[in-house]
Amino acid sequence: MDNYPILLEQFKALLKSNTLKFTRQRELVLKCLYTNEGHFTPEDIYMLIRQEYPDINIGIATVYRTLTLLENEGIASSISFGAQGKKYELGLKKHHDHLICTECGEIIEFFDETIEARQEEIAKKFNFKMQDHSMKIIGICEKCQERQ
Repeated sequence: MDNYPILLEQFKALLKSNTLKFTRQRELVLKCLYTNEGHFTPEDIYMLIRQEYPDINIGIATVYRTLTLLENEGIASSISFGAQGKKYELGLKKHHDHLICTECGEIIEFFDETIEARQEEIAKKFNFKMQDHSMKIIGICEKCQERQ
């Protein structure tokens, strides 16, 4: 939780600049992403908050709106699953890409210097100023392959 106070101040400033009040419910969405490793649907985050803080009254719409705000600011990032929606993670981690299992939904993070360098070369070749990128490889994880 070393960087959490800094992140919380950044979040408060973000809310203020969007003329939104700082509430415990909004903070818990941020805290949930910060304290839990992994990738979460808004529903997952909603359920985590309900389990950890049963006395806090929070609506799913608050979770969705807060995640959208965090993503627009780069504090959170998401992976889209088309019709199944998005899964969110804290966006302040070192850049990484994802392997996504179509059977069980497992998301494996990875970083590959060759891929990173190649993307930069491609952008340069086309005189394209790359600002960001995301890569997801869709397939079947080792565990699911073994079950088949």
